[in-house]
Amino acid sequence: MADDERIVRFELLGQEFSFYTAADEKEMSAILALVREQIEDGYNLPKGTVPASKIAMMACLKMASKYIQLEKDFEDYRDNSKSCFSRLAKQIEDNLAGD
Repeated sequence: MADDERIVRFELLGQEFSFYTAADEKEMSAILALVREQIEDGYNLPKGTVPASKIAMMACLKMASKYIQLEKDFEDYRDNSKSCFSRLAKQIEDNLAGD
């Protein structure tokens, strides 16, 4: 364990979990809130009807899908930005050449 790591304990789907992390309190709060939102709030199922492992797997798949979509959106944004910067550079170059 690194010096800056600490143990984090939390409850999810009626089970206690703990792990070591170097993430600060604010980051861990955001992470755990996202996980709870995806698992507990995302599935309005009566307790015990679906195994916790299946709910957790569905939440993981949902988060992975969102992550992949964000990667794609970022790639599109980066490509569009490069294109805009290239057009602006060309316009500046043309304007400077015309002076």
